[in-house]
Amino acid sequence: MNSLEPAVNIVKTSTKPVAEKAQHVFIEQEGLIAAVEQITLEKLNEIVSPKAYNTDIHFVDGGPLTVQYLLVVDALNFCFWPEEDLEYEQLSLGVKAALEEDPTALDAEKLMWMNGEGVRQLLRWPRDVPLQEERARLLREVGAGLMSHFGGSAARMVEAAGGSALTLMQMVAQLFPGFRDHAIYKGQQVFLYKRAQIFVGDVYGAFHGEGLGTFWDIDQLTMFADYRVPVVLRTMGILRYSPQLEDKIQRRELIPACSEEELEVRACTVVAVERLREAIAAKFLGTSGAQLPHAIQLDWWLWELGERERKNHPPHHRTLTIYY
Repeated sequence: MNSLEPAVNIVKTSTKPVAEKAQHVFIEQEGLIAAVEQITLEKLNEIVSPKAYNTDIHFVDGGPLTVQYLLVVDALNFCFWPEEDLEYEQLSLGVKAALEEDPTALDAEKLMWMNGEGVRQLLRWPRDVPLQEERARLLREVGAGLMSHFGGSAARMVEAAGGSALTLMQMVAQLFPGFRDHAIYKGQQVFLYKRAQIFVGDVYGAFHGEGLGTFWDIDQLTMFADYRVPVVLRTMGILRYSPQLEDKIQRRELIPACSEEELEVRACTVVAVERLREAIAAKFLGTSGAQLPHAIQLDWWLWELGERERKNHPPHHRTLTIYY
């Protein structure tokens, strides 16, 4: 066991009080019950299947280069909405193509010298991407951190976590300031760690929980608080917004980063998925052939649903941020 291993996931413990005090976002128990009633054993097995991780849009070669790729992608995995045609898959596929063309494209030494134009080229995007210079800064940060501590190798960082998902999450947040996704809510520090957690989840998914992707405490990660999953939970009747917040979102008004409204959306999403997981466990506990889902597997399922239905779903909240 790694000595850095946290006893509990601070994302879970710090978001719960926000959900309890929230004045703009509410978790509806009736919606949770109705959603769980729709989940069959067949659907549950689909959610927890190793195939649930989308290998079509990611670079996966079963070795250290996959980890390097995932860290770069997750360093850039935020705020696509200002560019109408840009979505996560353009990021993941663009970086995948760059790596297949040049296996040294993501070497830490090169990341240390990344600039805005280099980010655009890495994504194979025909014009500037949102927050392009900030994205370049974050890649320089990743390159420098890897060179200073792990000989430039993200895989060595994963190995140093000793098979603990929570330890790796904390290491990423400690080494790379751009991954320190936290804020203050009514005097209390709240941790979301969306991109730090999603990196761990991606390594687990890409390696099917084996080899470099073996984490004995993977079930301790939460979902990854973004702007897509809350929409799905709203359409399911699990989340409800105040009329004032609903109006702002419908008008596509910018919700300031670290505002009470923004933090409540994210924290309540985390807590709602935890409650959804508990309700699924209660329904299928003792059922032959049932494997209970991790929160990250529920996230993948909800996110994929949101991606498929994004043109039909109501608008998501808009926040200009590097965290998601």
